[in-house]
Amino acid sequence: MSVQSQPGAGTTGATPAGIDPRGPQFTASITVVVLVAILALPSTPATVLVALQTALFALGAVRGVQHTPHAWAFKRFVRPRLAPPTELEAPEPPRFAQGVGLVFLAVALVGYLAGATLLGQIAVGFALVAAVLNAVFRFCLGCEMYLLIKRVTA
Repeated sequence: MSVQSQPGAGTTGATPAGIDPRGPQFTASITVVVLVAILALPSTPATVLVALQTALFALGAVRGVQHTPHAWAFKRFVRPRLAPPTELEAPEPPRFAQGVGLVFLAVALVGYLAGATLLGQIAVGFALVAAVLNAVFRFCLGCEMYLLIKRVTA
């Protein structure tokens, strides 16, 4: 999942392909806060937050995690205060993980909109478990699913 991070490794001085793996972990931390808020709020504000988080997952799945508002905040405010990463990460696994999050939150959104709040909360709960694993342990379930699928289909 990692990409060599030495400048010029296999290139002619170009920036290496890949993303700082701390960026998706930062995004997961924000996502944890949002998902906990969804579970704590009454149905109407929870539905609004589910819709917002669903849109953010859609953006990450379609454009890539490096093109989300969370990535912008990481690059602008967090990344300058950190040492350079020891390695870069391929963007495809986190992008796939955003798609997995999108599926769970789409189910949650349908549940909340249809009045099946319990279904929505369960779907949010599954997404919350994955986000906590990434935020706390830097273990990305969606990324691991992506790599497993690539191995099986290769």
